[in-house]
Amino acid sequence: MTFNIQTSAQQAKVASRVVAQLNNRQKNQLIETMASVIVQNSAMIIEENAKDIQAGRAKGLTEAMLDRLLLTPQRVSDIADAMLEIVSLQDPVGHVSELALRPNGMQVGRMSIPLGVIAMIYEARPNVTAEAAALCIKSGNAVILRGGSEAIHSNVAIAKCLHQALASMSINENAVTVIPDTSREVIEVLLKQSDTIDLVIPRGGEGLIRYVTENSRIPVIQHFKGVCHLFIDKFADHKKAVDILLNGKVQRPSACNAIETLLVHKDVADELLPKIAGELNAKDVVVHACDSSIEYFSGASLATEDDFHAEYLTYEIAVKIVDGFEHAIEHINTYTSDHTEVIVTQDTSRAQLFIRQINSSVVMVNASSRFSDGGQLGLGSEIGISTSKLHAYGPMGLDALTTKKFIVLGDGQIRD
Repeated sequence: MTFNIQTSAQQAKVASRVVAQLNNRQKNQLIETMASVIVQNSAMIIEENAKDIQAGRAKGLTEAMLDRLLLTPQRVSDIADAMLEIVSLQDPVGHVSELALRPNGMQVGRMSIPLGVIAMIYEARPNVTAEAAALCIKSGNAVILRGGSEAIHSNVAIAKCLHQALASMSINENAVTVIPDTSREVIEVLLKQSDTIDLVIPRGGEGLIRYVTENSRIPVIQHFKGVCHLFIDKFADHKKAVDILLNGKVQRPSACNAIETLLVHKDVADELLPKIAGELNAKDVVVHACDSSIEYFSGASLATEDDFHAEYLTYEIAVKIVDGFEHAIEHINTYTSDHTEVIVTQDTSRAQLFIRQINSSVVMVNASSRFSDGGQLGLGSEIGISTSKLHAYGPMGLDALTTKKFIVLGDGQIRD
């Protein structure tokens, strides 16, 4: 049977009303069942994932993309654990805030409610299929998931598990829709379903996100890329600085919260950069250095303007010596992608100034950029990262998948 996106979106809209009425216990039970079914079918999921890996290598996918795509027994277990962590989070739906008494005796407040139907368009990362479904269900939403062709076998396998769980609890299976059609045409049609879909969240490369943003009739959460900076201030603890740099750059370089540009205060460059050069060389990190820092790095290339805009997503980094604190701020504000910026300093006043002057979605002091993640920031699994300030900013958890309606409690009041 031919897949029809208009029909699927309409069915998801109907299902969203069902999910919105589930209580917290029911939603948690459903997510727990989904996680359990995924673990039980781990071998099947990995077998299907192997087909995607094989096809990806044949297509010449980068190692960074293949790493995002790969599922192992541990990664499948991690998916289930992430879903169970969502269970432990507070249900945002129905929470009433800002309740205040008006002069006429009415009480006015705001109640958190689901958005409705959320469409996810994403590349690789089959874990998104399960975790996005869990986040949307917990927040009372239905979800339509359109993964890339590189992960189609993995996504369909996970979808079977999710639908098995929905069927076991007699809940409308259209609460979670995984689109089996990987053509660009289906995205074009999907982005026109403004009558049934309430929000689009794209996750993937900059090209995908720009395409979705430019072609959607539905509000879009944007996150074009993650050009994350680390600034080592002259008052930095040197051991902390090196540890934070290495963790941010090499622990998982394919992640969007990996460090892509290192800025070093000129007053500590002579002492720190030889140590950093040795550590980066030992990790086989390719360095693009400014004309002031290139002498410290054997085999480095001279950094260009493009290097300071680059999201490498691999063992590669841009390095620049800055004249001072203000120079670092200027550089970051010029090249930022509004994702994550880090300062290493023992000077509290400079740390506070950095926090005030940098308006990226996550600003850190003396901590690795790799903590810029919904799970690490206490949100549970994130459904995406927003680098535009409406309707959410930064890693998006449950609260970002709800909106608020006004509620008015009166006792017969009429307006003069």
